[in-house]
Amino acid sequence: MSLSSMTGFARVEGGEGGEGEAAWTVEIRSVNGRGLDIKSRFPAGFEMVEKVARDLAKGLFQRGQMNLTVSVAGNGSKAGVSLNMDVLDMYLVAGRKLIDAGDAVTPSVDGLLALRGVIDASGDERGELNEVGASALSGDLAAAFDRLKEARDSEGRALEGVLKGHLITMAACVERAKALADGQVDAIRERFTRRLNELLPESGDFHERVLQEAALLATKADVREELDRLTSHLDQAHQLIDGEVAPGRKLDFLAQEFMREANTLCSKSAFIELTQTGLELKAVIDQFREQTQNVE
Repeated sequence: MSLSSMTGFARVEGGEGGEGEAAWTVEIRSVNGRGLDIKSRFPAGFEMVEKVARDLAKGLFQRGQMNLTVSVAGNGSKAGVSLNMDVLDMYLVAGRKLIDAGDAVTPSVDGLLALRGVIDASGDERGELNEVGASALSGDLAAAFDRLKEARDSEGRALEGVLKGHLITMAACVERAKALADGQVDAIRERFTRRLNELLPESGDFHERVLQEAALLATKADVREELDRLTSHLDQAHQLIDGEVAPGRKLDFLAQEFMREANTLCSKSAFIELTQTGLELKAVIDQFREQTQNVE
């Protein structure tokens, strides 16, 4: 099962089909989100299909922040304006008295048309969707969400390759750390013995004491448990990528666990080679986690 990204874009153009009928454009943009968040913008009179859009999104996606916009290029046969002659006559009668008295001048046409109530709009310029229009727009919404799904899946396939590449690099670091970890005890014993010789050169035979102290320090510096957990986490990550539906949250949590073990590995390291391997591992984990932020 392939991964799906949370980012994508889709655009569909359609309309009611008849001459003078509404023509619309559906655009959907999707970005990262903790859950599924759908924000929509419909023209007045088109809100009846908003629930259809939400149901379509919930049927295809589990995560992502989506912005849906439906814009309409007018359907003139359903809209228009008219001149309210009753209101205009009322203004003309009232104005004539002022003009005859010399208190006003004859008004211009544009001045009359600007008076409140003279222009009577027949409603929103786009009108409302009828049953046929709602069905057509619902179909275009479905097509737009299908295209968005294709776009997100395509980016998800690219993400899958990147994530698996990071896992391979992490596995190589873990194997190198396992090989280096076998030298932890010898490194600690040698360091401890050298320090005792420097501090107590005349103390005589303290071989047994050195062994005891070295064993105690080696126990504290044992990183095999962390490396075993890292190996287990790597196996789990592959399983999530290959078989889990919308594994983004689990992969993000797993990345945090990777980093926790890598930090402990570095803190327990007794020599520079193992520390460098741990730091390299942390850098790859950080890249891995950054990519998981975009996985659905």
